[in-house]
This record gives sequence, C-alpha cells and structure tokens, in this order.
Amino acid sequence: QVQLQESGPGLVKPSQTLSLTCSVSGDSIATSYYYWAWIRQPPGKGPEWVGVIGHNGYTYYSPWFKSRASISRDTSKNQFTLQLNSVTPEDTAVYYCANQVYYSLAYFRGYLERWGQGTLVTVSS
Repeated sequence: QVQLQESGPGLVKPSQTLSLTCSVSGDSIATSYYYWAWIRQPPGKGPEWVGVIGHNGYTYYSPWFKSRASISRDTSKNQFTLQLNSVTPEDTAVYYCANQVYYSLAYFRGYLERWGQGTLVTVSS
C-alpha cells in the first residue's frame, strides 16, 4: 500500500522559494505506473492541482503554476519535490502530495488514490 508524507518549512517569506518534499513508501516512483502529484488547498478555497512527475521523470504542470513551479525527484531516496518560486501570501495553503492514477492536467479527486496528510505552508514576512 502506497504511503506518502510531506515535509518542509511551514513558513516562507514573500518572494522566496517554497520547497517541499514528498517521501513515498510502498512503491517505487521510478518504476511505478503512477504519476506523483502535488495539490494544494488555500484557506477557504477548493483544491488546486499543481503538477505531476511521471515514472519516466517527465513533468506536467497546471497552466496556473507552470511559470513558477518545478517538480523533481530523487529516485535513490524515493522522494519527489516541489519548488514554487516568487511566492506571495496567496500561496498560503495546505500542500498535499498524492499518487495519481490517470494522466490529467487538472484536479480530479477520483484520479488521486493515496494522499499524504498535508502540510500547511504560510507565506508571510
């Protein structure tokens, strides 16, 4: 059974880079057919799909985040990371990692099988 766990700083200053890591157990991100996704949920708003990295290392991003987001992976640690540049207070959200079963460039709850518990990132000076 796949398990995911997010980690990273809970507070980031405006204009800096948000960096989060997702540690995966129960499956290999290098060989699994899953996509490995980042999703966020700002306070009082619905979930926002950020992007994914596939088992082949290809990355796909929501148009809303493509200019600022970068997803990478460390297969030796079975981890994948999200970096979001030039953050503003509007990037304050609970950030989740998840495994995504089907290809998509948007949020579909049914495509996301297992989720991490989520980590709150606050952007504030």
